[in-house]
Amino acid sequence: MTDLWRFASACYAQPGIEALCLEQQARGADVCILLCGAWLERRGVGFDSARMEELIDLADDWQQRVIRPLRQHRQAWKEPAQADAELALLRERLKSLELEAERVLLARLERLTRPWPSGKGESAWLDRLVAEPQALARLRSAARAVG
Repeated sequence: MTDLWRFASACYAQPGIEALCLEQQARGADVCILLCGAWLERRGVGFDSARMEELIDLADDWQQRVIRPLRQHRQAWKEPAQADAELALLRERLKSLELEAERVLLARLERLTRPWPSGKGESAWLDRLVAEPQALARLRSAARAVG
């Protein structure tokens, strides 16, 4: 199985998954945790509530300190950047930094989860992360499509 960053990138690129993830994010979900959950399911890692807490604790700290501040600035600059080419360039650099921060978070999640045994027990991570049945089915289908 591929590393988490490659898996997440390929899954996110599946038709409709970017929009699905952004909808989930607008509802308070952490997209990196969603994609990690899909990866854990693909690896057959059994769900464990204590491990879920480890994922959330690790991700929440990085989201609060790094990703969210970058995202807030990028979003705040969206409208003014339409009339200011220099600000638009800075906004694109912020977008790149935000993506890099997400890549770092996924690498940290992978380091945490890589030793977890696979092929053992119920591997229903996404059931705990996605409440809407259609969104859950679409995300699982996209994860299965990743080679």
